[in-house]
Amino acid sequence: MKNSRIIPASELILNDDGTIFHLHLLPEQIADIIILVGDPGRVALVSSFFDNIECEVANREFKTVTGNYKGKRMTVMSTGIGIGNIDISVTELDALANIDFATRQVKPQFRQLTLVRLGTSGAIQKDISVGDFVFSRTSLGFDGLLNYYKGRNDVCDLEIEKAFMAHTGWNELLPKPYFIDADKGLWELFKDSTIEGITIAAPGFYAPQGRWVRLEPADVHLNEKIETFDFGGRRITNFEMEGSALAGLAALMGHRATTICTIIAQRIAKDACTDYKPFVKQMIHMALDKLATL
Repeated sequence: MKNSRIIPASELILNDDGTIFHLHLLPEQIADIIILVGDPGRVALVSSFFDNIECEVANREFKTVTGNYKGKRMTVMSTGIGIGNIDISVTELDALANIDFATRQVKPQFRQLTLVRLGTSGAIQKDISVGDFVFSRTSLGFDGLLNYYKGRNDVCDLEIEKAFMAHTGWNELLPKPYFIDADKGLWELFKDSTIEGITIAAPGFYAPQGRWVRLEPADVHLNEKIETFDFGGRRITNFEMEGSALAGLAALMGHRATTICTIIAQRIAKDACTDYKPFVKQMIHMALDKLATL
């Protein structure tokens, strides 16, 4: 059934030059394959592998480069840190692909995007080492973002959610956690080069990930409970800050998405590597080669 709703200007804001509000992009400036990174500086690293560059656009923390790699058109875009920025990025990328800006209506022909976040992360299992690549086959959202969207329960794994909340004695003051799977085809593409994981996306870097600097976390034992959680032989592997919203919004919209992270900290060993760029570069090269086969 055709969606005839006209999206008001207050809901979909366009700039005077016709670009979408935050990303400052036009529909023709994005490829079907989009690599998302947090750090705007990492856009230059990813695009340095491209054979040629079509366009470069920057606004705030959102920097975008579109070009070609081994004959495949790709876009790399920085999102900045955090779940809120993923809400902006994915919604506006979908609008660029699937909204007619002239009529403010959904286009009759759906355009599916492949969204792959390449990030950094801290491991919470002893056998995962600094430099490993973890594929978030399932993302666990501590952020609550997906709870604001209709259809949340249709795309989430409610059984594992219930088991996790019981295992941890989940604090009712915290947002309700949600579990969302990555695209199955992307898992098949990357499974021979990564470690399978259940990855937590936290709404902060410190207490939401169990760090105690000067302010004590509400539950100082939460990370211990997380580390011992087991569901059908699957375990929670690492922390980051964006993947759950990416996977969840993509699932609701019909896009393909996943997160792959280079491990740069070992939370169990209480160790971190600040010279992690060589590992990240290896991850980027591996991901580009895989995506070029799509």
